[in-house]
Amino acid sequence: MKCTYSFLTVLLTVIFTLVTSQVSAQQPIVSGYIESHQSTILSQERRFMIDVPENYYDNNQNYPTLYVIDSDFQFQHISAIAKNLARMGKVPPMIVIGIANQGNADYVYQTTWQVEGEESFGGAANFYQYIANELVPLIDNQYRTNDNRILAGYSLGGLFSTFAMIQPNTPFNAFFAMSPSYWVDNYSAGEVINQFITRQITANKIPAPLFLSVANEQGMGVNIVAEKLAKHTHKSWQFAFKQYPEENHFSTALPAFVDALSFLFNDFYIDGYALAKHKDVFDVLETFKQKKLGYNGFRIEWLQAYKFSKYVFGSKQLDTVDAVLARITNEFPESLLMVTNYLAKGFTTTKRFEKAKSILEKVATHGEKSALWHHQYSLTMAGLNKVTLAEKHQSKAMALAKQQQLPMWQIWEMK
Repeated sequence: MKCTYSFLTVLLTVIFTLVTSQVSAQQPIVSGYIESHQSTILSQERRFMIDVPENYYDNNQNYPTLYVIDSDFQFQHISAIAKNLARMGKVPPMIVIGIANQGNADYVYQTTWQVEGEESFGGAANFYQYIANELVPLIDNQYRTNDNRILAGYSLGGLFSTFAMIQPNTPFNAFFAMSPSYWVDNYSAGEVINQFITRQITANKIPAPLFLSVANEQGMGVNIVAEKLAKHTHKSWQFAFKQYPEENHFSTALPAFVDALSFLFNDFYIDGYALAKHKDVFDVLETFKQKKLGYNGFRIEWLQAYKFSKYVFGSKQLDTVDAVLARITNEFPESLLMVTNYLAKGFTTTKRFEKAKSILEKVATHGEKSALWHHQYSLTMAGLNKVTLAEKHQSKAMALAKQQQLPMWQIWEMK
């Protein structure tokens, strides 16, 4: 029996080793990085987390930034939501920065101001100075950012988000406060925020976009603040308040954040059905042009370019392509390469290889550093029976895809 038992043990061990070795992970899925730096203002080392857009390394564009308070708790799902919504065309791609705290005591202290009798409160002013004068300049120096910065926070982080909103010369210009703890300091934040918005409107200034939310929770003070702010009638001010009666304080952050981004970038994306309602392709371009007036403007990202190309081909407006690309060159220069690539895809799919070649070669200077451009040019050359050139450009496409860390779904679509 001992021999049989030993044999079975060895056999099972071998089988287990073989199976696990075949399914062991070889490549991690990276959703961001943790970095740290020395803060002079806070006199200590502070951490932050960073996640860049999917196609950050294959272009030279500048991106809006989303700063998230309490990132040890919030960063992973917030950055995942921002990246997914950008991939689906609902919002523009953005750089997500998680502002980390050093444990719960630090979180409570840094997000609150001094309150009599509350020894655990009091660091908000210094924490704001650290973010505004050290962290934001650091991010702007190390990454390709534009001037649009969103500050998001939940619970005490939401309280801090609106604290930052009322500071003079704040570097942020959009604010999300999800279930903010307005109970702090005997609910004093509500009146301070209302007075700030009143002063802005009286001075004929448009307040920054503000999204407030609250779950099925008592005593937060959010409803009172929302009621006061809702009385302001400035037609250009983006303000929204949403309640989540089916959520609790802990579960509300995720759905509220999805709604906050949808609020800020309302109607950013036009689906194929909406495109089809336009009278022609130039009417669509006028709609795109109007979208440039929204928060962060408007670029024709990959999904919008794909849908736009399908609309052009589906509505049989192929004779307008040269004029369309000329308009995009003038009005959406950052989108020219993306739109050209997807129109070329339409031409190669319908075996109009000479036309695909023509429009691709007009943007060859910019396309030289684009994996997608090389892939489309490879398909075009293959269609023209230029096998050597096709292989050369496909090889270049795959090399660039790896070098520029393109997402796996894009890499596999190019194989």
